[in-house]
Amino acid sequence: MELDAALLSRVQFALTVSFHILFPSVTIGLATFIAVWEGLWLKTRNPVYLQLAKFWIKPFAITFGMGVVSGIVLSYEFGTNFSEFSRITGPVLGPLMAYEVLTAFFLEAGFLGVMLFGWQRVSEKLHFFATVVVALGTWLSAFWIIVANSWMQTPAGYEVVDGVYQVASWSEVIFNPSMPYRLAHMLLATLLTATFLIAGICAWYLLRQRHQPMARKGLSMALWAALALAPLQALVGDFHGLNVKEHQPIKVAAMEGIWPETEKGAPLLVFAIPDMENETNHFEIGIPHLASLILAHEFNGELQGLKSVAPEDRPPVPVVFFSFRIMVGIGVLMIALAFYAYWLRRKDRMFTDRRLLRACVALTPAGVIATVSGWYVVEVGRQPWLVNGLIRTVDVVSPLPAERVLFSLTLFAVTYSLLLCVYLYFMAKLIRKGAPDASTLKDQVFGTQTPGYAKAWVKRFEQLEKAH
Repeated sequence: MELDAALLSRVQFALTVSFHILFPSVTIGLATFIAVWEGLWLKTRNPVYLQLAKFWIKPFAITFGMGVVSGIVLSYEFGTNFSEFSRITGPVLGPLMAYEVLTAFFLEAGFLGVMLFGWQRVSEKLHFFATVVVALGTWLSAFWIIVANSWMQTPAGYEVVDGVYQVASWSEVIFNPSMPYRLAHMLLATLLTATFLIAGICAWYLLRQRHQPMARKGLSMALWAALALAPLQALVGDFHGLNVKEHQPIKVAAMEGIWPETEKGAPLLVFAIPDMENETNHFEIGIPHLASLILAHEFNGELQGLKSVAPEDRPPVPVVFFSFRIMVGIGVLMIALAFYAYWLRRKDRMFTDRRLLRACVALTPAGVIATVSGWYVVEVGRQPWLVNGLIRTVDVVSPLPAERVLFSLTLFAVTYSLLLCVYLYFMAKLIRKGAPDASTLKDQVFGTQTPGYAKAWVKRFEQLEKAH
């Protein structure tokens, strides 16, 4: 079989971006939680908040480093594997990527050292300021990346001059039609990812009777966050879906498995096996009219189907269809767990119900899986377009020998697999090691001489440890 350089380039980029997105989805939310915990510690002097911040700062640092390393590769791939795309869209996308580096990345890098190593070297308030700046930097980084990617989904504010896309209006480029919805959806996804990571690890400690004060506080805060964030994500997802239906109806058709040119009263398919060759679904299990009710807000609302465009203009339907169901299914589980935890909280059984604790442990990676699945829906669902409706992916692939692309793809696959194993090993090692005890925590923050104003909270921490 003859190798296809274009297909291999697309697979390589899919691999690298799938690997990279694992880490920002954790760091953005985790940085926010660490800033909240440190702020609560400064306000209340409750040592458990400080213990949470100190414990999670190391997993954050490892994950942040992996995100930086894996993200650099993506910038090079635009130039090596999609050189024509870089040339014709550079005036639009180049500055957006530069803004991300000049604002968010420099902001994070400038204060990350203080956040990680400044406990004994700067004042409490300055350290808290550095932690907040790093958290804001992660949000700002997400903003610029989502702006660039959203412009590729719903291009606006451009003009074409000599075959090159130029900026006609920066405000329209930045605030393109899908950007606000996608930014809110992504930020909520990162917060939920961190929420269930924290809930899972804290539940694991509770099941093993370790770090009881810290685990109880962390689990409680995480499940309160889940109770607010998971339903809000469902609402934002609905608005996002309506926006996609307006601007990318074929993506919606692939998500829902709708084949006719138009369909009224379309069912919501709980399960099906899409068949692109025969343009149909097999083994359908659906809820009548529900897709139309959700997407058109009408019982018999009309939805555009896949047959309304030529086969070459359709995305890979099975990938989009199943990725969407994985994302939504995990979202439903998150909402159900959050409300179950709330019911147990009211009965004062939340920390002792082993079914809840085991469910939290099982859903530890749920946010990451849902985020990656959602990213597949967004990116694969846009195909065959790299810039929706304007630039086809196959038209801007670099004319590279297929053997070289295959070699780099294999090298990336092996390297990233090893890196992921190393990352998971060190994360597991940190979790098994656990949080520092009272005396270690005191020394890490204040040095060997504890100031007088800190003696009260150190004593309180020791009392909490003895009580549990």
